[in-house]
Amino acid sequence: MAPSELYGRSVALELKTVWSDVCLLHEPEAEIWIGVRTPATEVPARVTAIRAALSANGSPLVEARPHGDDALLRVHDAALIDYLRGAWDEWAQAGLPEDPGQDRVVPYFFAAGARHEPVAVWARPGFFAYDTMTLIGPGTWEAARAAADAALTAVDLVLAGERHAYACTRPPGHHVTRARYGGSCYLNNAAIAAAAVAEHGSVAVLDIDAHHGNGTQEIFYDRADLRTASVHVDPGAGWFPHILGFADEHGDGANRNAPVAPGSGDDEWLEQVRAVTRWLERPDALVIALGVDAAEGDPESPLRVTTEGYRGAGRIVGALGVPTVVVQEGGYDIARIGELVTAFLSGLEEGAT
Repeated sequence: MAPSELYGRSVALELKTVWSDVCLLHEPEAEIWIGVRTPATEVPARVTAIRAALSANGSPLVEARPHGDDALLRVHDAALIDYLRGAWDEWAQAGLPEDPGQDRVVPYFFAAGARHEPVAVWARPGFFAYDTMTLIGPGTWEAARAAADAALTAVDLVLAGERHAYACTRPPGHHVTRARYGGSCYLNNAAIAAAAVAEHGSVAVLDIDAHHGNGTQEIFYDRADLRTASVHVDPGAGWFPHILGFADEHGDGANRNAPVAPGSGDDEWLEQVRAVTRWLERPDALVIALGVDAAEGDPESPLRVTTEGYRGAGRIVGALGVPTVVVQEGGYDIARIGELVTAFLSGLEEGAT
């Protein structure tokens, strides 16, 4: 298939792609899953593949611009920001990469119910993280901070009059809560973007990653003025994040979850995308947490959405006719990730017209 075609259709994207090379600095190398060190799946090749596909289809690249920490502090505790900024340097200065030989920051215990922040360098990760899979290394903070800047730059573009803008971000962010990181995420880029838009009018967040956006839900759960919706594989069937993402979680009436069964394809998935999009009504602006890991063949989920399914989801969302910021989340089939993102974004533009 030629890069400028999608299943025989010519694709010409007008929306701008916000990008930062700094997002490539994060190299997790591994994940610790049920105590076993396994190869990392959230790797730099994910976004370079997306960037190549979008550039081939005409999307202009825009460099992410720096933004102040105040945008982060609207959704995250200052203590989390401070910890992430210095976590790797603290770990390295303590000599932990040499003794005991752990080359990434990883918790060994979790501080549930803690009243005091730990002093020991090796204990501090368990105060701020909620899993063992989200490792910190040299460049992690810089990449996460650049991803937040990319999301905020996309917000700037939309507030300046662009109909849509796409932030090609990594690491992803929707699993980060106000005070805890996890799920291969360090800063909640979609939530940061939504809070920035909310300074100027009503905004809603729609998450279509294969996994529930537990961090975004937690951050906005008590805000009746900001609707959040997520379509994802059912956590009750054993999928991450396991304890959140169920249909009975409504918050202050402004949260809606639409779990789908493992094995669901276009019909079931798109039905829920339509339903939650209607429920969002018509805000002044929309933030999309775009994961393409619901695609058939993705190694990280059991869903079976096709490329055409993603294009259809884009059309549904685009038909709302509101300015939209799209922030990249998951998607781990590197051979197809660019095609899938292109499909959604082209559908978004089609739906808007």
